[in-house]
Amino acid sequence: MFLARVTGSVVSTQKVPAMTGHKLLIVEPYRLDADARDRLVTTGRTFITVDTLGAGEGDIVLVCQGSSARLTPETKTLPIDAVIIGIVDSVHAEKKSVYSRND
Repeated sequence: MFLARVTGSVVSTQKVPAMTGHKLLIVEPYRLDADARDRLVTTGRTFITVDTLGAGEGDIVLVCQGSSARLTPETKTLPIDAVIIGIVDSVHAEKKSVYSRND
């Protein structure tokens, strides 16, 4: 699993029938700043995920990738590699708050 910020969406009108009705979001993985360790910073990569929770642009989310992405009841029959499994409220590391959804 990893943390990511939702940066956009993907619309695809032509797709396999199993994917009809599933919201696709672009996410950018984040990590703890290696130097200051007091904030989250981007890794510079992007992924396309299936959203099962109603996440929106700007949200920090928890993403599950690989075969584990197909272990939720909503995704067990989908041809996917990444799924949003949580919308993050806060992140604490080394006794510091490095992210809060309320800020």
